[in-house]
Amino acid sequence: MNIKYFLKLSFKALLDRKLRSALTILMVVVGSSLMVSLNGLIAGLQSFVEGAFNKLAPNVLVVSSFLSHGSSTANTGSSGTRSASVPSFFGQGLISTPIINLDSTIINKINSLPYVQDIIPSYQGIVSIESKSSKTNTTPESRFTSVLSIDPQKLNVIAPSIEFEDRANSSFMSGTANRFPSIILSKDIAGLDARNPFAKVGQSVTLRYFYIDPTISGRKENSQTFTVVGIMKPIGNPTIDRAVVISTESGGNLFYRSGKYDSLFVIAKSADFVDRIEREIRDVYGNDIGITTSKAILNTIKQFTSGFSIFISSIALISLLVGAVGIVTTMYTSVVERTKEIGVMKAIGAKNGIVLGFFLIESLIIGILGASIGLVLGIAGSYLLTKLFSTRGGEILSVITPVFLVSDLLFVWVVSVALSLVAGVYPAWKASRLSPITALRRD
Repeated sequence: MNIKYFLKLSFKALLDRKLRSALTILMVVVGSSLMVSLNGLIAGLQSFVEGAFNKLAPNVLVVSSFLSHGSSTANTGSSGTRSASVPSFFGQGLISTPIINLDSTIINKINSLPYVQDIIPSYQGIVSIESKSSKTNTTPESRFTSVLSIDPQKLNVIAPSIEFEDRANSSFMSGTANRFPSIILSKDIAGLDARNPFAKVGQSVTLRYFYIDPTISGRKENSQTFTVVGIMKPIGNPTIDRAVVISTESGGNLFYRSGKYDSLFVIAKSADFVDRIEREIRDVYGNDIGITTSKAILNTIKQFTSGFSIFISSIALISLLVGAVGIVTTMYTSVVERTKEIGVMKAIGAKNGIVLGFFLIESLIIGILGASIGLVLGIAGSYLLTKLFSTRGGEILSVITPVFLVSDLLFVWVVSVALSLVAGVYPAWKASRLSPITALRRD
């Protein structure tokens, strides 16, 4: 009996039980397609994150000071604790004392280190931004946003891929041709996709900064009006994509932090020197200063996505194992129902190995069909899911394109087929061990 005849006979046996065979194949399809979809989406997510961070400057280190919290009621934690110097509402950061002030002394010290090309100081904070979105609207519209205050001419140094949705043709960020200082808004803040945008180029907006004055223990406000000179496109950097950009001078006046910066963008001569510069800064200032690099963030995200990938793949594998249990049930039921058929086969001379092979090939066919269909549906399903969730409220979000590697697809296919084959071993062995006399007597 050749293999071709085996296949033909096994396939006919499956067709005789169409519904049961279809449901068993469906179990394998669900498990394999789930594994393919999730693996493709996770690989796509990793590729998307890497692409987003590749748009950032790989030769930039962000240096920030830690805050030492005293007895202030504005901050939680016991005296002497430290936290990263991040902007907070109502200027609570003014009460906490930085362990190291990021001033001109620090800038000169770091700038003297080998392989440091430039240092871009910045102020950062949370403000309320107000704008009259239309001439008929007399009540200003306001919202909270973060502010990045740096030298605007060096914005492309920390964000090389930055592009503008709209910008003024002249005096860009210089403020010389405008009544008020200049400001750049992110597309998210400007709301250009809305029917009535929050702000447009040439329009005036007002920033209001609320802070607590330690001398009077009360809340105070500082405000400044700016002219919008540019609308930035999203680049995948949350520091910029949901912020407004003003000049360093304007930031110092608005936040009352003239000469004491929130962070320093340290520009290395090459991305290859980033780790060395970080070590040298650590040697000088120890752990009293915070250092962040895009490489470190990317490695952290990769570790997270790798762990998440293992977790999700485990869930998909469980689904595939459930399909294998279904194959065991189906094949065992098939053996019971076809006991007389097995008895006839053995009575006319079929050896145990032939009966075993006959049922194993049925399991193999189920696995091959289920795995192959699952691969196709898994790939199609991934693209469908990304398309369905690529928009929210009419706004097009960043699209994650699934990534399918031949090795990953082959692995899922082999695992699906192997599990199906293993699942059919016991029923096939049971069938091969039946006595022909006992089998022929059974009703």
